[in-house]
Amino acid sequence: MAKIIFEFDLETELNEVRDFVDGDKWKIALWELDQAFRGTTKYEKSILNHTKATDLEIELAEKYRELIREILEKQNLTL
Repeated sequence: MAKIIFEFDLETELNEVRDFVDGDKWKIALWELDQAFRGTTKYEKSILNHTKATDLEIELAEKYRELIREILEKQNLTL
C-alpha cells in the first residue's frame, strides 16, 4: 500500500496546516453553495426566502454556477 506523508512546521506553517486539514470542509461548503444555485435554476426556488425565484435570480444563479466551475477548472479541481 502506497503512503504519502505530509510534514509541517507548526510554528511557522499553522495556516497551511489548517488549509490542509480543512480542505474537505471547503469542498463541501462550495458544493452546498452550488446546490443552492442549482435549486434556483432547476426548481425556480429563491435562495433568499424559498419562494418562486425571479427571472433575474435564475439568470444570476446560472452565471454563478458557471463562475464556480470556471474557477475550479482553472485550479484543476472538481466538485
